[in-house]
Amino acid sequence: MCTSRDPSQGEAAQAGAGRRGFLRATALLGAAATAGVALPATAAAAEAAEARRAGSRRPDTESRRFTLAVMPDTQYLFDGPSIDPAPVEASLRYLLEHGRDENIVFLSHLGDLTQNGAEDEFAAIGDAFGILDRRGVGYSVLAGNHDVRSTTDDQRGATPYLDTFGPRRFQGKPTFGGSSPDGYHTYHLFRAAGREWMVLALDWRLSAQGYAWAEEVLARHPRTPVVLTTHELVVADDTLSPYGRQLWDRLIEGHDQIFLTLNGHYWPAGRAIRENAAGNDVHLHLTNYQNRYFGGAAMIRLYRFDLDRNVIDVETISPWILGRAAKGLNELERQEIELSGDADRFTVGIDFAARFSGFAPEPARPARPAAQLVIPGTVAYWRFDGRADGTPVSGTVRDLSGRGNDLTVVGVGGGTLTWSSDHHPDQPGHGSLEFRGDKSPLRGAYLRTVDGAPLNSATFQHGYTIEAFYRLPADWDAGRHAWSGLVGRTGRNGSAGPVTDDPDEPLATLSLSDGPGPQWAARALNRQQLATNWGDETARERWWHVAVVNDGRHTTMYVQGCPVARNPHAAAVGIASAGRPWLLGGYEYADRIDQVLHGRLGDVRIVSRALPVSSFMTR
Repeated sequence: MCTSRDPSQGEAAQAGAGRRGFLRATALLGAAATAGVALPATAAAAEAAEARRAGSRRPDTESRRFTLAVMPDTQYLFDGPSIDPAPVEASLRYLLEHGRDENIVFLSHLGDLTQNGAEDEFAAIGDAFGILDRRGVGYSVLAGNHDVRSTTDDQRGATPYLDTFGPRRFQGKPTFGGSSPDGYHTYHLFRAAGREWMVLALDWRLSAQGYAWAEEVLARHPRTPVVLTTHELVVADDTLSPYGRQLWDRLIEGHDQIFLTLNGHYWPAGRAIRENAAGNDVHLHLTNYQNRYFGGAAMIRLYRFDLDRNVIDVETISPWILGRAAKGLNELERQEIELSGDADRFTVGIDFAARFSGFAPEPARPARPAAQLVIPGTVAYWRFDGRADGTPVSGTVRDLSGRGNDLTVVGVGGGTLTWSSDHHPDQPGHGSLEFRGDKSPLRGAYLRTVDGAPLNSATFQHGYTIEAFYRLPADWDAGRHAWSGLVGRTGRNGSAGPVTDDPDEPLATLSLSDGPGPQWAARALNRQQLATNWGDETARERWWHVAVVNDGRHTTMYVQGCPVARNPHAAAVGIASAGRPWLLGGYEYADRIDQVLHGRLGDVRIVSRALPVSSFMTR
């Protein structure tokens, strides 16, 4: 749903941030922009540059767009006498530089930090990660087979890895959740998109104690989505290693919270998808570039979560090479600056709400009392809840505004109108009406305001807001069901005076085009023809909210709280009236019923003033 947000909260700033950030870093927006990525000459300058760039950066924890950064094997950069921390430092500074633009919430290293697991190698990479420590940025590391003796598991005892990246390093960090007693496994919690997420960072090899610890952590956070990181799991596209299969069988398959796994160790990059015991997909990704130029140049992979689009957009870049672009790149650097192959730049589609529903279902929004919806200026409010599914509608449907704009049922060709408990998730009333209209032959049932209802003569000279919820079934067909009305005023266009368009159209109608999509066509008091607002196509089998807002001069249509493109600029004051009824679910042409809605109609409200989006019934 569209929402109005303060751009300072990060969401607006993120639009297009990936490409804009890339251009900025490659000096295509000026050499000055790359100065922050290239390494400063001295440690003091580096600290100052970091402070200037990072400022008081903190992730926007409520934005539905956020980024998880991943760094795979860096072992060739920390190999005995050939230690070169510059690429890793450039990647870490990139995270600080772009933390706000990208809403970077966390970094995960996938193991093999070093080549030999030696003290001097760990001292060097430990110093590099101090860049994040000093800025309070959350991250995780884990041991790969080159960081510890590969024949051992998590019960191996003390190592230079544990001395450098053991639990003591993370104590007090906001994202640190805890570690296993041996210190080789950790879990980290961060808040993003308004909820808690976990990175579960597991050692090169799990013992029985390691598995038990991981299961206990998951049990203590039963509603938290989990990204599992480890060094070895996927070996190639659609293939797990023997140890990876063990990890799947003993831990991943039976824990629905784990929806994404990330590992290094093997190359080239690859992906697998497996169905877990709950019947849900788990995405398993292998990312490792140590075989590429400069030992992978500390490439990072950016996992950009977008919960509105239900996707994770993945991009792989080398900030170290990006920072060198202004000085000119050699042949191999030009190939590595950004990877664009299918294994390195791709999109993962995940319906997050559905995927997490088994362990963390989104609570249904409760119904709201009708009195809360009768705000100042409300002239009519109809809702259709409190009746058993399939019960025929009969008698009078009351106007809950108390203004006397009650509705009665009109049948056509033996058609029926029934109650339903189905409703839009943000609808105040938990119910709707089931219309079964058809054009060939014409049949169905609709609602009309009673004779003498105040609404029949209202002209709304100072503005209005008309809102409705609707849902179309899978069998909705343009040839049989298009141009039926959701809500509208009867009376011929020609009855309001001279016209320059079709005189037989109704004075006002919020109808469904052959798209299907909402269309508002109304005869304003200051016009001799209908003013029309066109909405985009709206999918079948989904609930939609539509609002038409007139501020006394111009009319704007909103779908799901978002303004549509085809809102006319022409002035439109009020709505002409012939003193005749309004219809719900019906559409008249030339003073005769011409079409009846085929679908469900939820709450409908009419207010005699322009409402902001924040006051719509969905809020």
